[in-house]
Amino acid sequence: MNYVRTGMLLAAMTALFMGIGFMIGGQTGMLIALLIAGGMNIFSYWNSDRMVLAMHHAQEVDERQAPELYGMVRTMAARAELPMPKVYVINNPQPNAFATGRNPENAAVAATTGLLNSLTKEEVAGVMAHELAHVKNRDTLIMTITATIAGAISMLANFAFFFGGNRNNPLGLIGSILMMFLAPMAAALVQMAISRTREYAADRMGAQICGNPLWLASALHKIAGGAARVVNEDAEHNPATAHMFIINPLSGQNMDNLFSTHPNTDNRIAALREMASEGGFSEMRSSGDGHFGVRETSNAQPQRDARRPSGPWGSAGNTGQRRGGEQSGRDEPRKPKGPWG
Repeated sequence: MNYVRTGMLLAAMTALFMGIGFMIGGQTGMLIALLIAGGMNIFSYWNSDRMVLAMHHAQEVDERQAPELYGMVRTMAARAELPMPKVYVINNPQPNAFATGRNPENAAVAATTGLLNSLTKEEVAGVMAHELAHVKNRDTLIMTITATIAGAISMLANFAFFFGGNRNNPLGLIGSILMMFLAPMAAALVQMAISRTREYAADRMGAQICGNPLWLASALHKIAGGAARVVNEDAEHNPATAHMFIINPLSGQNMDNLFSTHPNTDNRIAALREMASEGGFSEMRSSGDGHFGVRETSNAQPQRDARRPSGPWGSAGNTGQRRGGEQSGRDEPRKPKGPWG
């Protein structure tokens, strides 16, 4: 049903886009609008991942630079039957993460230093599993397309003001003014509805990938609190990327309403806890050396608080860093040390 709902929403956005083009210039205007959208989508398809990562100053890391994080992603990618994505770290104190890429073969996952420093190893695993679920579901491509069409609708709506006398617009100038304000709003609502639908689906699949829904539930609770306290300057400067993050990174966006890019966090946590109560998961287990294995379980009811991480999320040779477990109980993420800057 999530895929059906997403398809219907994409169809609604496409219809809105084509309708605006028709009102501006009839069939010719509709064709021009289609060509513009096609060009924008082609450009976004090939370049959106690099653009988003550059906007947030993400740095690619390898197994030598971030052995625990890289090994964790590799293990879960194998469990999800996905190619190994590129792994990025963003030097930002706000706990958050996102995935990008046009397909699983060209995917990337990114986590902030705030997330790596303030969450336990199990909670980070839940977050990375959620992002890999977006990759497996090809949500990154879906959201790129919707963001591009939404931007094109806003552009066309502004053009409509200068073509208010077109005979295809029964309301003339007044109709064009209304279109200029209402069309972008309608497009944004559809875009947000698609984003909320895909988040619920990624939560469910992410819980299956990591094997314990409570890890992700606990992570969402911490990330939501941290995002509300810590300003993400890059996200504030690029609000169009907010829907990509696991939790809305923008300040002043804690309410759950029609204009929210993400579903209510409490609702997501409740759904994950219900999944945990159903059981039947194959849980990842820390082997004590910074890597995860798999433990077969009949249910997913571990202790309420996940174990604290056994080491820093950085180079194994950097003994000057404090252990991540000493930070996970703090309310405010500490300024990151070590290889992240």
